[in-house]
Amino acid sequence: MEQRCVADIEGPWREPDFDSGLIRRCRKNWSVPVWNLTNEALATFLRQKFALEIVLPEGRRRLAANFTDDTEMHPEELRDAIEIAERSLA
Repeated sequence: MEQRCVADIEGPWREPDFDSGLIRRCRKNWSVPVWNLTNEALATFLRQKFALEIVLPEGRRRLAANFTDDTEMHPEELRDAIEIAERSLA
């Protein structure tokens, strides 16, 4: 299990000049160990391309294990976010 969090890769949270649901979701999960993130939070970090070196492997692991936690906005949210992140690396 990945013990590091997004903050370990991206650095401390820096408060932006505005607020939104995305900002609140990222702020809340910034220092949570990757293995402990919800699928929704993991998908959020994947779409935003934060700390891909640790969130992408975790997303792939969960997808391979068919892990669900009922937090995703739609049934394929994590799979879609993984595809977006992988395309950004190509």
